[in-house]
Amino acid sequence: MPETDLSSEDERHIGFLISDVARLLRTAFDRRVKGLGLTRSQWLVINRLHRRPGATQSELAEMLEVEKATAGRMVDRMEKKGWVTRRPDAADRRVNRLFLTAEADLIQVRLSQIAERTVEDALALLSAGEREQFSEGMRRVKRQLQAMLEPGIATAPGSAEELVP
Repeated sequence: MPETDLSSEDERHIGFLISDVARLLRTAFDRRVKGLGLTRSQWLVINRLHRRPGATQSELAEMLEVEKATAGRMVDRMEKKGWVTRRPDAADRRVNRLFLTAEADLIQVRLSQIAERTVEDALALLSAGEREQFSEGMRRVKRQLQAMLEPGIATAPGSAEELVP
């Protein structure tokens, strides 16, 4: 089968399409932030700690979907660069809370601007109404997937989970 046929088949499958769009969006963003001298893992850490200041290293690892040791090494490197600080937890001295430094806050502002522009450029061919429909559809799918992952939620008959032995 020629590559174009396989590609067009993939484009008709919503799972492939969502995956490809997410990958291409990350790649476009990566290229645009390259000038800031950040790796993807570094900008992810900055983004997550911006949204959840004071998270623990374990919470950060969970947010990033990496092992705790991996998150620890990331934090160590970013602390050396002056982007992250560890502060002892007031209630539990064994726990450190993670915070962005003023320098990392400035980087986050720039990352946010680049992210907004990247999304704007990606959605440029959609009208305002199409953008709203797209966003609402994605929010509904997200809520459904979250509900499917909740313990005790039964899967619908004929679902993929039902087909897995």
